[in-house]
Amino acid sequence: MEYTHLGRTGLRVSRLCLGTMNFGPHTEEADAHQIMDVAHEQGINFFDTANIYGFSAGKGRTEQIIGNWFAQGGDRRERTVLATKVYADMGDWPNDGKLSALNIRRAVEASLKRLRTDYIDLYQMHHIDRATPWEEIWQAMEVLVAQGKILYVGSSNFAGWHIARAQEAARARNFLGLSSEQSLYNLLERSVELEVLPAAEHYGLGVIPWSPLHSGLLGGVLRKESEGVRRTSGRAAEMLAAKREQIQAYEDFAAELGHEPGDIALAWLLTRPAVTAPIVGPRTLEQLHAALRSLELTLDQKTLDRLDEIFPGHRPAPEAYAW
Repeated sequence: MEYTHLGRTGLRVSRLCLGTMNFGPHTEEADAHQIMDVAHEQGINFFDTANIYGFSAGKGRTEQIIGNWFAQGGDRRERTVLATKVYADMGDWPNDGKLSALNIRRAVEASLKRLRTDYIDLYQMHHIDRATPWEEIWQAMEVLVAQGKILYVGSSNFAGWHIARAQEAARARNFLGLSSEQSLYNLLERSVELEVLPAAEHYGLGVIPWSPLHSGLLGGVLRKESEGVRRTSGRAAEMLAAKREQIQAYEDFAAELGHEPGDIALAWLLTRPAVTAPIVGPRTLEQLHAALRSLELTLDQKTLDRLDEIFPGHRPAPEAYAW
């Protein structure tokens, strides 16, 4: 396993991050524990979750599953760089969500209890809260750092200018501010190249891409459909209909290279500037092993150029749309 620093921090994390969103609603607890054990065996030390995960199994259920795994001992907690998130409404009362100082305080205590730990390595804001001033947010985060309940702060789904505002507000307080940004980023969705990636690079944030296979559309979906092992629905089906020609060209190119499409998609992300670790969210142990193959794959410049032809990217703003 290769390791890298999370942005400008001294924290070292694996080049793949284990996403846990499937734990609970789609993956039973015993199977989730096995996946986490194998992830450690393979050198993955970076785990990502959120207080809202669990969904149909109950909000917070995923954190509980991870907490029960930590409770088994064997240095499971000590060997894990644990990332979770705050923002989502966890109840129906007015202050049960978003990024007020009150909710941040309550949410971190609830996450610590479910996770059965006394600190969170990376505490991420799951979305921008346009109604709460940065002075309030940073004051709340500073208190948690001083108390030792969190070590680093990250963002998720922020625009480039949100990152800039956050960092300038933190600088005024002599606070480290954001260490990472978790964004939707893959070959099919490259909008973050306009401003989010340049902002992250400028401020020294590590980028953690979520949905690296874009809901499975970059994982050989057309072949799987023809074999009768997968059917797409909802937004994934709409995207497949709109991008079918590109996806077919991509799968044909992957076949030429002799690699699985999903392996190429993950390996491509690992070549991107500012990217620390794509999040892989396996439902099964087999899916985890498949994701690990990407670490053995090296893409040459000819391959990268062909991928850009199939899935054109963006120049940074404003050059992307102005002289």
